[in-house]
Amino acid sequence: MFTRNTKITMNRSIIFIALMAFAVACSGPADKKAELAKLKSQHDELAAKIKNLETELNLAEPETDKNLVEVIVTEAKPVEFNHYIEVQGKVDGEDNIAISAQMPGAITDVFVKEGQAVKAGQVLAQIDNKVMLQQLATMEQQLEFVTSLYNKQKALWDQKIGSEVQFLTAKNNKESLEKNLAALKDQVEMTKIKSPINGTVEEINLRVGQMASPGLPAVRVVNFSTVKVVTEIAESYAPRVKPGNKVLVFFPDFNTEVSTEINFTSKYINPVNRTFLAEMKLRPSEVEYRANMIAVVKINDYQNPEAITVPVTLIRETPKGKYIYVARQENGGLVARRQNVTVGSIYNGLAELTLGVAVGDKIITTGFNNLIEGQHIAAN
Repeated sequence: MFTRNTKITMNRSIIFIALMAFAVACSGPADKKAELAKLKSQHDELAAKIKNLETELNLAEPETDKNLVEVIVTEAKPVEFNHYIEVQGKVDGEDNIAISAQMPGAITDVFVKEGQAVKAGQVLAQIDNKVMLQQLATMEQQLEFVTSLYNKQKALWDQKIGSEVQFLTAKNNKESLEKNLAALKDQVEMTKIKSPINGTVEEINLRVGQMASPGLPAVRVVNFSTVKVVTEIAESYAPRVKPGNKVLVFFPDFNTEVSTEINFTSKYINPVNRTFLAEMKLRPSEVEYRANMIAVVKINDYQNPEAITVPVTLIRETPKGKYIYVARQENGGLVARRQNVTVGSIYNGLAELTLGVAVGDKIITTGFNNLIEGQHIAAN
């Protein structure tokens, strides 16, 4: 690229050479040789001057756009950053009880169906108690007899007739039989499988004629007036998971997410899988909660309202540490520079930068893969 003065000088030189050539053409052979040598010398000098001027002009001009690497930069700004612990949980009622028989026996009646609402104390099923009822009837007759004897003996004793031993014997027989009768009535009641809570019958594992046994679940009753999510969390998270932590509960079947918080964390670590329990109560929502429904539980264990974050793909690592590329204004142009950073928490593809980057820094987010330190760039 030539300046205007350079072009004028070159034009004058060309005109001068042409005039000299014309003069040579008009002169004799000896003069022509001398003039030719002189013109060659002048030509060499002019060529050298032109080359020097071109070199100086190229050095003075900035680097052309075709030598710049195209990149995209993003200005560092503070944003809210949340880190979550993701675990699987299940829906449960506040009261979810598997009711079993209190004594063994054959089932003679089942009085409820699945999905039926029941109240506390309601009889759900009946175990065969015919023998007990017969014993109860016999014992009631015996009690009636010994009570009559006691009353007569007491009337005589009140009149000072008879011995005290006779009176005490009659009294003891009556009271003993009353106690035995009360115990038998309790046993008869134990043949009835009752609901201890208000709720809904969710599962019936009994059939008429089937044998019931203590300890084996017979009927499941769930109270869904208060619903909760129960999950198991690894022991390593114990210092970070506490009551009050914000929680997002996602139900894949409904593609719905609800917010809540942790209400309870267990103080017991399961020695088998090294986990502890956490519970979260659920508020009413459009989700039709069902017992044992699967839920994805995201527990917010860390939050920074003014964090500087970058995609984890931007971070490079060397034995000396981690770095990203930033754009710096130097000598009238943009230059790519390595910036050492300290990474905090990482979640969902974003890394929190705790040191190394300040608000307003120009972070290179696209076109950084082939950059080298100090390379000139063109930013969009």
